[in-house]
Amino acid sequence: MTTQRIPRVAVAPPRARFTWADVFGPLAIATVVVAVFFWLFQEGLASLTTVDTGLGSLASLTGLLASDLMLLQVVMLARIPRVELAWGHDLLARRHKLMAYWSFWLMMAHILLFTAQRLGRVGGWDSAAMYELYIHESWLLAATVGTIMLIGVVITSIRAARRRLRYESWHLLHLYSYLGLALALPHQIVDGADFHWTFAIVYWWTLYAVGLALIIWCRIGIPLWRSKKHQIRVAGVTHEAPGVVSVYMQGRDLSKLRTRSGQFFIWRFKDGPGWTRGTPYTISAAPDDTHLRVTIREAGPKTERAKRLTPGTKVYIEGPYGTMTAQRRTHPRVLMMAAGVGITPIRALLEDTRYAPGEAVLLYRYTDHHDAVLAGEIDELARIRGVEVRHLVGPRRHDGSWIPTATSLSDADALKQLVPDVADCDIFICGPTPWMKSVERAATAAGASRKQIHTEDFAW
Repeated sequence: MTTQRIPRVAVAPPRARFTWADVFGPLAIATVVVAVFFWLFQEGLASLTTVDTGLGSLASLTGLLASDLMLLQVVMLARIPRVELAWGHDLLARRHKLMAYWSFWLMMAHILLFTAQRLGRVGGWDSAAMYELYIHESWLLAATVGTIMLIGVVITSIRAARRRLRYESWHLLHLYSYLGLALALPHQIVDGADFHWTFAIVYWWTLYAVGLALIIWCRIGIPLWRSKKHQIRVAGVTHEAPGVVSVYMQGRDLSKLRTRSGQFFIWRFKDGPGWTRGTPYTISAAPDDTHLRVTIREAGPKTERAKRLTPGTKVYIEGPYGTMTAQRRTHPRVLMMAAGVGITPIRALLEDTRYAPGEAVLLYRYTDHHDAVLAGEIDELARIRGVEVRHLVGPRRHDGSWIPTATSLSDADALKQLVPDVADCDIFICGPTPWMKSVERAATAAGASRKQIHTEDFAW
């Protein structure tokens, strides 16, 4: 008896090509270098020879660097389309957070150094001197208020505080960082020595103007233009599982958005008060020219409203964002792994990714059958396209593991038992962040390289 050979789908490795990531990174580094150059040109190392001038000079340097990093971290999440596609929203968010903390501590150092300089001049603590410095001097009151706002934003961004806030509340509070930056800017321009040199004045004003233009255009202009152009409206809502619904939408010329399976949008459903606060949802079906779909798990008042959406409700979009797409594949074999509602981008990828029958494996992890979102569609896709589906049902073995309690194997051994050639697959993972991290550790321990692992962290 002869067996028929399954044709393999050729997947070419991605060609090395110029991307916006190649521009944005060096430009960001260059702005930091220029800030240090301005300090050296205006203040110089000679300013460090005495305690008084040294404190003032280092205060200026930390202020320049804090301002530059604050601007960079805001622009980094301005949702510039080509930068988002090149870097990926999750990587940009991580870099944004890192820069935010660095700029915050530099700002604190800037304040403390100027405070130390002023107190050194008056010979000790002096409330009147502090009042004069931070309240009375030109534009320092605005800078003080702006600093308090930025401190509040940082506090609410700490993981322990963030867990207590809904995404919409956290996002609204986070927007105060823009106001904090705006209040601090006049103080820099009026009092900063590096703003009194013609070249520096032109440079900093250009930097601020470009940053402001990018934020306004990418965060407001592009979403409004795309929403008006594509006229997206709710077509219907269906119940998928307890607390889970799918929202079907119709629009025109949606193919011009160039949306790929695995990507997500920031959605605003015009269904009543509070509709302007956007929420990120990944698409759960392969996009076409007239339809989009998202599948939403109820997790608060905003998502709970989704099940009450009515046909005809207008939809405003930002996106598409995300790089967890089939464009990143380098291997014919593909392994897809999902937990809970993380199945939504995986379901879309299963639908339109190129692979031959037998070349795709799906490991679908959920606690019980009531949590098996889109299970019927998954089984139908598996039948049509020849996908090997493994349902992993049951509670997780422990917090650091991705597998159910039914096996005593290690995470890596369990993965190799389920998918022996895991080291030769592209691996797409979506689910809760801790679960994804445990899967990544297991995959690398099983022999896969990090370049083979594709994720999009939707956590905020």
